[in-house]
Amino acid sequence: MFAPKRILVPTDFSEYSDNALRYAIDIARQYAAKVFLLHVIDENIQQCTFEYCLTDDVMKQIEQEGKIRSADKLREEIERVEKNNADVAIEAIIKHGIPYDDILREQEEKDIDLIVIASHGRTGIKRILIGSVAEKVIRAAKCPVMLLRS
Repeated sequence: MFAPKRILVPTDFSEYSDNALRYAIDIARQYAAKVFLLHVIDENIQQCTFEYCLTDDVMKQIEQEGKIRSADKLREEIERVEKNNADVAIEAIIKHGIPYDDILREQEEKDIDLIVIASHGRTGIKRILIGSVAEKVIRAAKCPVMLLRS
């Protein structure tokens, strides 16, 4: 019988991710599981566009400010959710890198039993050429993945 004890929920702070977190909390409550709420700051910030480039110092400042804002958002999200779900343990994680890589890395490092992830429903040629984070996670995850359509 499937009874997850460690659930990973990647978030981009969208309403879709909020919905995935609600599902994960319901599952966590049912199985007395812990929820890991993960936000990955995408490392693919363009330093140069056309003829203008940002200095390394500016790039570091942008990265640091992104981490601070992400930490604040995660803290707010957890406080909001814990008001009605004090019986569920939630841990916030912030990473800086490539989202699907860091999701899969956390899955292995934290010995995750279930990933609950939102899909934004990309369609057409854009999806074929780029692929979504959720699709890449589904293909490579070593545990069950619950995909919630938008």
